[in-house]
Amino acid sequence: MERPPKIAEAPSSDDPPADDGRISRVLDRNIDVLLSRQDAAESAMTLQTRVADAITRFVGSMPFVYIHLAAVVLWVLANVGWLPPIPVFDPSFVMLAMIASVEAIFITTFVLISQNRMMEMESRRADLNLQISLLAEHETTRLIALVSAIAERLDVETDVNPEELDDLKQTVSPEAVLNQIERKRKSD
Repeated sequence: MERPPKIAEAPSSDDPPADDGRISRVLDRNIDVLLSRQDAAESAMTLQTRVADAITRFVGSMPFVYIHLAAVVLWVLANVGWLPPIPVFDPSFVMLAMIASVEAIFITTFVLISQNRMMEMESRRADLNLQISLLAEHETTRLIALVSAIAERLDVETDVNPEELDDLKQTVSPEAVLNQIERKRKSD
């Protein structure tokens, strides 16, 4: 009796693909859509949002640190009397503390505005990633069922456990996954 053919192993995914500079049309289209969406989102930003983002970028930079370091050092040196051409104007440093406090309030507000916008964008990305993952899961399940049916029809031997294969053929319900996660979290 002749043995059915065995399925060959796929090439290793550890080997990096050759980079010849070409990408598929689908990937190129997806990149174009992504970039145009980002451009549209940036052009839809209000002036206030752009200002808040610019300020947030600046206050999160080293030049901001250097400017503040220099300003505070000069302020302290002037007010302890070590810079004779500049008269002492804040000997108790109350004005320095007040200016720093007001500045901190505004900087915090600008950072929060930028973070809120970034969280909104991240939420949209997470929703998109979830939709893509669900679609990929559905497609993978269908492919497993199709390949399994083809292998069975051609009487091809596989090393896959039949029970595991039956599990993989089952459609995964997002609600069932979320419910199971919630049950496990509650039981921990």
